[in-house]
Amino acid sequence: MKFPPPLSSLTRLTHPVRLPRLPALPRLPGPRVSSALVGATALELFVLTGRLVVYPFGLTSERGGDAPAGAGPAATTGHPATTAAAPPSPPPVVLLHGFIDNRSAFVVLRRALTRYGRRPESLNYSPLTRDVRTAAALLGRHVEEICARTGHGRVDVVGHSLGGLIARYYVQRLGGDRRVRTLVTLGTPHGGTAVAPGAGIHPIVRQMRGGSSVIEELRGPAPGCRTRFVSFWSELDQVMVPVGTACVDHPDLNAVNVRVTGIGHLALPVHPTVAAAVREVLDAPETGEDAPETGEEDTRATGATPAA
Repeated sequence: MKFPPPLSSLTRLTHPVRLPRLPALPRLPGPRVSSALVGATALELFVLTGRLVVYPFGLTSERGGDAPAGAGPAATTGHPATTAAAPPSPPPVVLLHGFIDNRSAFVVLRRALTRYGRRPESLNYSPLTRDVRTAAALLGRHVEEICARTGHGRVDVVGHSLGGLIARYYVQRLGGDRRVRTLVTLGTPHGGTAVAPGAGIHPIVRQMRGGSSVIEELRGPAPGCRTRFVSFWSELDQVMVPVGTACVDHPDLNAVNVRVTGIGHLALPVHPTVAAAVREVLDAPETGEDAPETGEEDTRATGATPAA
C-alpha cells in the first residue's frame, strides 16, 4: 500500500460533482398586508403620539358644568317665564374612556358635541380599578350627581373600549337603563376579545376576555331594558379579536351596530367622521318604542384626517 495516495487521485476528489436539479418548491402563502391596514396602522401611530402629548392634561378630574339653559326657565334669569317656555335642552353626555386612559381621549368628540349645543362631561376612573362592577357603580353615582345638578332625568353615555363595557354593565346589570337614554360604544369588547395585553397581570383586563364572568353576566337576560345601544366597530381594529366582538348581539337589547372602515382602535374616539356620526346618533329623537330591534349601518372614515 502506498501512502500518501498519488496527487492525481486527490485532485479527482476535489472535482465538483453536478447534482441533479431539484424541483422548485411552491411559494408558501404569507399574510397579505393591505394598503388599508398600512394606512390604519400609520394613523394609529399618529393618534398614539397625539394621545401621549395630551394625556397629562386629562389626569385631573373634570369639574361639573353649570345647569343647562333649558333645565329651568327661571334658573338663569331669576324671573318666571312670561310667554313661552324655552325649549328643553338635550340630555347631558357622559364620556367614559378606555383602559389606562383618561378624559383627554375625547378632545375631538367633546369639541364636536359642544359645537352643536351638547354639554359633555367626562368621568375619570382610576387605572388601578380592579373590577368592571366597581367602575360601573362609580359611573352610576356620577350619573345621579349629573341628573341632580342639571335637572335632567336621563343622560347619554359614550364609552370607548373598556369604558363602553363599564357603561353597558351599569345599564344592563345595575339598573342604569332608567337613567341612560342612549349608550354609544366605540371599539368595545362586548363579546370579549382574545387580545388583552397584560391579561395575566391586571384583573380588569382579564374581564375583557371572552368567557370572563363579566362577559357571561352580560349575555344573561335583560328583559325590558330601556336604553338604546349603538356600537361603532371597525374591521381594522386590531384590539378587537375577532372584530365582530365589538358588536352588540343580544336578543333583549335595542341595538344598532355601525361598521367603520379605514381606521383602527385608537382612532375611533378622535376621528372627525366618527365624531359627526356619534353626534347624529345622540341628536336622534326618542321614539318611545321599547321593542328591541337590531341592525347594522356603515360609516366610511377612510381619507379623513384626525383633528388636532
